[in-house]
Amino acid sequence: MKVSCALLFGMAVLAGCSSGTRTVEPSTGLPVLAGCFITSTHAVNVRLELAQAPQERRKGLMGRESLAANSGMLFQYQEPQRPNHGFWMHQTLIPLDIAFLNDQGIIGNTRQMEPCESSSGAKCPNYPAGVEFITAVEMNAGFFEANGISAGDRLKFGKENCKGR
Repeated sequence: MKVSCALLFGMAVLAGCSSGTRTVEPSTGLPVLAGCFITSTHAVNVRLELAQAPQERRKGLMGRESLAANSGMLFQYQEPQRPNHGFWMHQTLIPLDIAFLNDQGIIGNTRQMEPCESSSGAKCPNYPAGVEFITAVEMNAGFFEANGISAGDRLKFGKENCKGR
């Protein structure tokens, strides 16, 4: 059941790509999705670069000196990841927040991550999810708190899913 739900969530991501909400980030060549985080009281529109391939996920936001407001990176996995699976900040220059989402786009946990100045990735801390997840979203530090987004809130794709909120 979890794998089929994960596939459905992945297809929803791809459907969002084909419904006119997909563009390409010129500097990376990655697809960009329009979406929104839905809380119990409001929605926050976001623009997310999609990292699906292993090499895209490994690079992530490394080397970026800035990230536009309400922009981030969506890490999409084919299979659910265990709670001890984590992210690191090796060669990442800006502080980030990360949200870990289940196969239905619901946030299970968020973390704050600091840049790692070490030239050795082995000396950089790992930030484990703490929950099973199939998608992770990195945003500028403070994004989730500033927008009242937390565990239990949901990510939706496509402008049509974010209208009137």
